[in-house]
Amino acid sequence: MSNTKQETIVVDGLALAQDIRKELAEEVSKYAAAGKRVPCLAVVLVGDDPASASYIKGKQRACAQVGMEAIERHLPASSSQEEVIQVVEELNRDDAVDGILVQLPLPKGISPNAVAAAIDPAKDVDALHPNTAGKLLLGNPTIAACTPLGSMEILDRQGIELEGANAVVIGRSNIVGKPISLMLQSRNATVTMCHSKTRNLKEVCQQADVLVAAVGVPRLVKGDWIKPGAAVIDVGVSNIDGKLVGDVDTEGAKGIARIITPHRRGVGPMTITMLLRNTLTAYRERTGE
Repeated sequence: MSNTKQETIVVDGLALAQDIRKELAEEVSKYAAAGKRVPCLAVVLVGDDPASASYIKGKQRACAQVGMEAIERHLPASSSQEEVIQVVEELNRDDAVDGILVQLPLPKGISPNAVAAAIDPAKDVDALHPNTAGKLLLGNPTIAACTPLGSMEILDRQGIELEGANAVVIGRSNIVGKPISLMLQSRNATVTMCHSKTRNLKEVCQQADVLVAAVGVPRLVKGDWIKPGAAVIDVGVSNIDGKLVGDVDTEGAKGIARIITPHRRGVGPMTITMLLRNTLTAYRERTGE
């Protein structure tokens, strides 16, 4: 029996994201050169959470990088749900706005579901509106959730064959687990959804040609959980004593997995890049370009 280790590619999600942003910038520049307005993303921040403010700054920088416009509406933490929805409805009516993103988490007393449902589905670039999620379920999405979309892009650009593959998704959130399972199914993968109540999780993971960990449990997936040659997408990020770690033991996966995304410079940069792509898609749909 051979003891040859698998050469593992640690995917540089930031470099891949920059490549895609160059492609997006070229497309946006064509509209600007033709004298047309460029796509515009509106971000809504409620309160003064430093992490949320930092995320929004990152999204604004990304917009500027590809030549898109970004506007911010900042509301105090004391805002009521009705006041937040009122701002969303104003942005719905603004014809110069193509995408609307409400930064989560929202302060206590404001329902993220109610706010998401208030967004015009044509501008729902975070894919949280029930109509947007429903279209994905029916197999005809216009816009899809950014993190799963970025994960699929990584798999495609790494040449991972999805048709007929056994795919295991750990985590069943509306933001990652459920949508990526639907995306994988739409590409003819056989998908197993796992969660905190799944029996024999290690054995289930060992059957996966594609393994997506999106549950937020630090280093849950050990090296011996991974099938040799599997593609591993690590979406989870946890803070352990001030250090960020993923759902997968990255070092343990090396020499076993074919590819793995690290918890830094992995799926994260791709998520923001897919937000830009969704904004461009929404712009095209709305303007008929």
